[in-house]
Amino acid sequence: MTIFNLGSINIDLIYRVSHFPAPGETLTTRDHERMLGGKGANQSIALARAGGDVRHIGATSAEDEWLRAEMRDAGVDIGGVQDSGLATGHAVVSVSDDGENQILLYPGANHDIDLQAAVAQLDTAGEGDWALLQNETNGADEFVAAARARGMKLAYSAAPFDAAITARLLLETDLLVVNEIEAAALSDMLGAPAKDAGIPHLVVTRGGDGADYDGIAGSFHVPAFSVTPVDTTGAGDCFFGYLLAAMAADRPVQQALAEASAAAAIQVTRPGASAAIPDRGEMNEYLSANQ
Repeated sequence: MTIFNLGSINIDLIYRVSHFPAPGETLTTRDHERMLGGKGANQSIALARAGGDVRHIGATSAEDEWLRAEMRDAGVDIGGVQDSGLATGHAVVSVSDDGENQILLYPGANHDIDLQAAVAQLDTAGEGDWALLQNETNGADEFVAAARARGMKLAYSAAPFDAAITARLLLETDLLVVNEIEAAALSDMLGAPAKDAGIPHLVVTRGGDGADYDGIAGSFHVPAFSVTPVDTTGAGDCFFGYLLAAMAADRPVQQALAEASAAAAIQVTRPGASAAIPDRGEMNEYLSANQ
């Protein structure tokens, strides 16, 4: 099955800090890196490294060809990535000594996607293929409507959480993955626990405490693997990509979640977001050694 990802592509500007600055504090950073990022790009790369067939739909400034090259080299089909007259989206990421992060996000080209061209990318999709999106691009409603008209399934990463967008898309969603903060916001929006919303597959990630699943495969908790994190940036995207790749390949949900947890465990022991995502061989070796 093919996954068509309407997803953000960012330049991540990463700064290593001893602690997060207080209001008014000027803090000298220890290091600086520039990397490919964005929830959409991270998830596409995770899908590709997990063995999935993924086509990315998005936009960057034409001058940032290096971003597309990295995605292509990771195995992502970038035929749906458009040139934009706006600057490429970027994120300013601070990573503290304990591996936590804070992020400032500028949307840029991610909010300048030509929806007619984006929807045209779905013309090769078949029933049973997946559409994937996050809350970092424009065009969610049009993309979902076009995907549903073609009989596709929908995987949705409701982040950054936007109650209005989430409310519109929830009834169309087959797989929803949110972290515990987003799940709480979703429950507040619904006025009831998120697990009661009738979503076929709901996964709530809880960092080092693992993840909870509620859906047609039952209700259960998946523990996280015990690791010492170096950088948690993009860990949720790595988890999501591996999970969706396994589900698109029709592996059992519990196996899919185990693979996603193993991949995320590896990812957080390395610096960076997309660059830290393991390939399927690494994940299989880790999972075999730690089950």
